[in-house]
Amino acid sequence: MHSLRLVASLLLVALLALGLGGCSRSSAQSKKLNVSGSTTILPIAEESADAFKAIHPDVTVLVSGLGSSAGIEAVSAGTAEIGTSSRELAPEEKSNGLVDFPIAYDGIAVIVNPDNPVSGLSLQQLRDIFSGKIKNWSQVGGGNLTIDLVNRDDGSGTRDAFQKLVMKDAKFDPAATVLPGTGQVRDVVARAPGAIGYISLGFVKPRFSSVSVKALAVDGIVPSEKSVADKTYPVGRVLHFFTKGKPTGLTKEFVDFVLSGKIQKGVVVDAGFIPIAEGGAR
Repeated sequence: MHSLRLVASLLLVALLALGLGGCSRSSAQSKKLNVSGSTTILPIAEESADAFKAIHPDVTVLVSGLGSSAGIEAVSAGTAEIGTSSRELAPEEKSNGLVDFPIAYDGIAVIVNPDNPVSGLSLQQLRDIFSGKIKNWSQVGGGNLTIDLVNRDDGSGTRDAFQKLVMKDAKFDPAATVLPGTGQVRDVVARAPGAIGYISLGFVKPRFSSVSVKALAVDGIVPSEKSVADKTYPVGRVLHFFTKGKPTGLTKEFVDFVLSGKIQKGVVVDAGFIPIAEGGAR
């Protein structure tokens, strides 16, 4: 009898330990959030994470910028709770059960070196430049200087959006220099007299950079928060959060937080983007 009691006690202790262990793992999981994807959205995600952690000091929000395709892949595979993307889902990604949360509007600014006298290009001229048909700035009103193309990598949401909005069916010139991030494109164009690239409008004048670039008008429209919001600037897009299914718990709290007035009117605007409520449907 004594042995039986002892075995039962040991079983009870073991069950309690398992239960407590389960609760502990659940609790730990509920306090950690992975947000991964677009380098364009990185400033919004990082600033929002810092503000969220200030309110919830027991929560860890890990933010990484590996590109839109990587973010969509991570949330689809369950290695991130939120995937960030500066492009729409590709047809083959729409069957992954992802839920779309538009979080801001953005313009894609075409940038050149500040010393370049060209101030604007048409969509057709951009298409011809990035496909390699136009190779010298003198062909579009500039000096006799070879055009140095700077493009983004295949996993970039900005490249995908530029392809759809500007290139249409034309192919990018394979001779272009390909870079993995928005910041790298900006830095190279700022230093190379003949360079041209494209980046998020929010990165044209970042707060913590000493180099400068010049954003060109497209079809006569200067890229600005106003021209993107009223849709007169022709190269605008939506920025997204994606979750695997309808979000719950901490994931839902963070999505709601980013869509709140505090973040939309603060972090989103400060980062150079347009709050989702001000852009209307595209």
